Amino acid sequence: MLPSHDVIVLGGGAAGLMCALTAGQRGLRVLLVEHANKVGKKILMSGGGRCNFTNTGATPANYLSANPHFCKSALARYTPADFIELVERHGIAYHEKELGQLFCDVSSKLIVKMLVDECSAAQVRIDTQCQVHAVQQVEGGFRVDTSQGHFAAPSLVVATGGLSIPSMGATGFGYELAKQFGHTVLPLRAGLVPLTLSGKHQERLQDLSGVALPVEARHGKQAFRNFMLITHRGVSGPAILQISSYWQPGEELKLDLLPGQDAHAWLLEQQAQRPAAELKTVLGDALPRRFAQRLCEVWLPNRPLRQYNEPQLREVSALLQAWPLTASGTEGYRTAEVTLGGVDTDGLSSSTMMSRIVPGLFFIGEVVDVTGWLGGYNFQWAWASGHAAGMAV
Repeated sequence: MLPSHDVIVLGGGAAGLMCALTAGQRGLRVLLVEHANKVGKKILMSGGGRCNFTNTGATPANYLSANPHFCKSALARYTPADFIELVERHGIAYHEKELGQLFCDVSSKLIVKMLVDECSAAQVRIDTQCQVHAVQQVEGGFRVDTSQGHFAAPSLVVATGGLSIPSMGATGFGYELAKQFGHTVLPLRAGLVPLTLSGKHQERLQDLSGVALPVEARHGKQAFRNFMLITHRGVSGPAILQISSYWQPGEELKLDLLPGQDAHAWLLEQQAQRPAAELKTVLGDALPRRFAQRLCEVWLPNRPLRQYNEPQLREVSALLQAWPLTASGTEGYRTAEVTLGGVDTDGLSSSTMMSRIVPGLFFIGEVVDVTGWLGGYNFQWAWASGHAAGMAV
């Protein structure tokens, strides 16, 4: 079968679009195949429809992988500044929300339009609603059998994403392809995902659903300071989503409920100033009132501050700074923003994303065992890995 293209890209998400436009700009004949009815669906829904398209502070330290060094090469060669330059060239207005997170002022549709326009200018062919039935290695490259015909190319790029948000069309197809071609797929699990509580842990908190407070969530050496939101099934919010990528069921989580404060010094000060005030009243000034009340019903003895001696105040402050959260599980892929694990990076070149087993086969984006923190890091990995493959095909 004669090659119909130089490159076939499977998947029209962030990484696939970036790879296609990069290869197309080099004069290659590129076909991008997407099984959904339009490209960039997860881009469209991201950041509440505003697309948190990168993070200015992205470094390899913001990524989880069995090989923490793997992401360094691609991230160094295509930086947040490179993507910002593209966004500015297209006249897309954006702003920094917090912690280096960049969002569109108007809509994530503008990011998708920018990528599609770049593909169009580079004469990339995009076929949507195109199901892939089979992929084979043939002489001179790869044959892809789809619902819209048979295609062949010397290079094949797998940018099919992970398992997160199946309602957006996520499937495990990329992992199956990896295994078909002899690659190891590391264990998969939901990341950046709300945690669920059960039994008495849930009973104690479920009627506080909707209450939010700043915390520092800690697991081992990892800590994230941001908001926690109590839900009817457990806990969510940025601090919880971040720590969820490091946590496994059965492991302990500790929350600092007064992040950035010395709880003991603060309690001593309150005791001196308001000796007659009850603990729940004092805590209610620093924390959401209903949450403070629940703390004093379940975890802490409530009485006027003057009735606590020094060791007792120390116990109270120790609990406030390391409140135990016993989660039973996560909400799973249904609401997870990313998939942890994936194609083992040992089988890939870190500079080109090409398979070390099958020449001409590439894996990029979320299908690879590289997962970013919440806040634009996963998009930056998509742009960087897509660019690396687009330059190498």
